[in-house]
Amino acid sequence: MKIKLIALISALFILCVSCESNSKIKKTDSVNNLIMDTHTLSNYQDLPIVNTHLELSVNFQERKLKGSVTHEFEANRKINLLKLDTKYLKIDSIQDGNGNTLEYSLGEFDELLGSPLSVNLNPKSNSVVIFYETTKKSEALDWLVPNQTAGKMYPFMYTQGQSIFTRSWIPIQDTPGIRITYSAKIKTPKNMMAVMSAANPQEMDTNNVYSFKMNQPIPPYLIALAVGNLEFKAIDSRTGVYAEPSMVVKCANELIDMGKMVDSAENLYGAYDWDRYDVIVLPPSFPFGGMENPRLTFATPTIIAGDRSLVSLIAHELAHSWSGNLVTNATWNDFWLNEGFTVYFERRIMESLYGRDYSEMLALLGFQDLESQITKSKPNMQLLRLNMMGKHPDDAMTDIAYEKGYFFLRMLEENMGREKMDSFLKNYFKDHKFQTIVTEEFLIYLKDNLLDTNSYQDLNIDQWVFEPGIPENCPIVKSLRFENVETSVAIFLENGAEELKESSDVWSTHEWLHFLKHLPDTLALVQLLDLDNTFNLSNSGNSEILAVWFLQSIKNDYRPAFENLEKFLVKIGRRKFLQPLYLELSKNEDHKIWAKNVYQKARQNYHYVSFNTIDKILN
Repeated sequence: MKIKLIALISALFILCVSCESNSKIKKTDSVNNLIMDTHTLSNYQDLPIVNTHLELSVNFQERKLKGSVTHEFEANRKINLLKLDTKYLKIDSIQDGNGNTLEYSLGEFDELLGSPLSVNLNPKSNSVVIFYETTKKSEALDWLVPNQTAGKMYPFMYTQGQSIFTRSWIPIQDTPGIRITYSAKIKTPKNMMAVMSAANPQEMDTNNVYSFKMNQPIPPYLIALAVGNLEFKAIDSRTGVYAEPSMVVKCANELIDMGKMVDSAENLYGAYDWDRYDVIVLPPSFPFGGMENPRLTFATPTIIAGDRSLVSLIAHELAHSWSGNLVTNATWNDFWLNEGFTVYFERRIMESLYGRDYSEMLALLGFQDLESQITKSKPNMQLLRLNMMGKHPDDAMTDIAYEKGYFFLRMLEENMGREKMDSFLKNYFKDHKFQTIVTEEFLIYLKDNLLDTNSYQDLNIDQWVFEPGIPENCPIVKSLRFENVETSVAIFLENGAEELKESSDVWSTHEWLHFLKHLPDTLALVQLLDLDNTFNLSNSGNSEILAVWFLQSIKNDYRPAFENLEKFLVKIGRRKFLQPLYLELSKNEDHKIWAKNVYQKARQNYHYVSFNTIDKILN
């Protein structure tokens, strides 16, 4: 991160003494403490990597990557000790750029952070080459057998680096506080294509060797790799889809508006700086809805609903090309700077493409999720600017960062005007392009470029950022379409499901979600049967609807849905769906026993990110 420390210290001091309301930014805070990432054991501030090159072979039989990584540093360094993050890696040997053997040592293992790798550098060399291999414990890697894929013929492998998992497949300075360029050469088995968060091939290489280059500097958690039997289908001149051959046409049809989304995003906040925007649709075990790996979003197949009703996820990952990838949180305390901005941007894209009514449904569902998150989060985890020292950064990946962050920015828009807000955000992305930032720096920029001292106080900026709960000046979202749905809830409860057929024929996924979420906590078996028989909810092809319906089924012990619930839990690895379902199952002893039996079958299909969460729920 390139920061002029004197200027930042001065700015922080001015902000503190000139704005009495901003009591949480204290004059005693040091800049180093504000920008220091506590989730790395590396010395990235003293000796940052500037470029990385990978040469790896993919071995599905042994489930490991083996080869080397070369790190380059700036020429004028002051120290000759390099510290990198590693976790569950086997280090074979280390050399300098000229092939000379270097001394190294692995530090004490920490369950959260792994082991620091210390390398004594050659003073005359500006690079280091580490020969290594991954192990079966590497948390970033998900290895799938053919039966876990759509085609059932070839295995599949993908990485998931966010938040601190890159260190388990690359020895690296695993922090969002640096930006690096990278290149790679990946050797795959026959009939397998490799793709990365870089310039990608569009056809399979008969030599089974793929070369990659990412010229734009990115944080290490965005280095990503996927290997499988893949095909590519273009959507337009700069967007396209990778998927298994049996799915690629269906996926491309579902994501047909991707090019329009890129155009809409550029119209809002400036040029797209990553050349191409492609998506790879992964097998069902992928733990997230999507991961914003630059140039190549990794996406869950659960968004392929057949009616393009869940494509807001693609708008979200695309928006990360500005907020998160172009301007990145410097530490995981500031995760909201990635996600809150992205949700705001996502909904602006959806509004421009599908209208205000549509985006307001998304916003209202988001507010409901925020209210739910507040009720189950401790006060210190309800803040935008968190203190995650000693905690896993993934614990910050809640609706606080996403939805409270969104409503904070929407509050600014409603008070300052959309035109001013858009100009502010466009300049924010431009002024911090390919840089990292912490919350305190953003607040300085906000005060200098959008707010004055009085408006800073009047809009409760401190309360939004540094205090728990939802401030009183949170925007109120109204949706006529949802109000009609709430009327339908009353009609169903009084007259049965048959009375809903005409109105529900035109419902979007979001209206169905609103309907199901607004049913009473206790429903009679006959009412659940009526809904299920009328709308075949237990067999829905829409994963969002299925997840909410199954949640209602668990609460009401609706056993006819449990057979399909089991199939869902075994097949789908997306944590967003799994976590609330297993949590609800764990509240009842009979349900918990049932859940543990299902989990024995399902756990092997989940990525570490997901099974690490579910392990804790089910003890």
